Amino acid sequence: MPGSAKTMAALTVGALVLVTAYTVALGGNGWLWFGWVVLGLLTVAVVATDHTHHGPTHRT
Repeated sequence: MPGSAKTMAALTVGALVLVTAYTVALGGNGWLWFGWVVLGLLTVAVVATDHTHHGPTHRT
């Protein structure tokens, strides 16, 4: 996974932790969860795009 995809994945996981902590401490907020889902979908798109551009690596 290239650097940009790793960074995006780390941000997505960090956002999940923050949204979960907010929900536990102050109650649920649908907009936060919606935003996290959008971020997750963007992360999946970035990872898929990186794999498409770089292609699979085959070691022989």
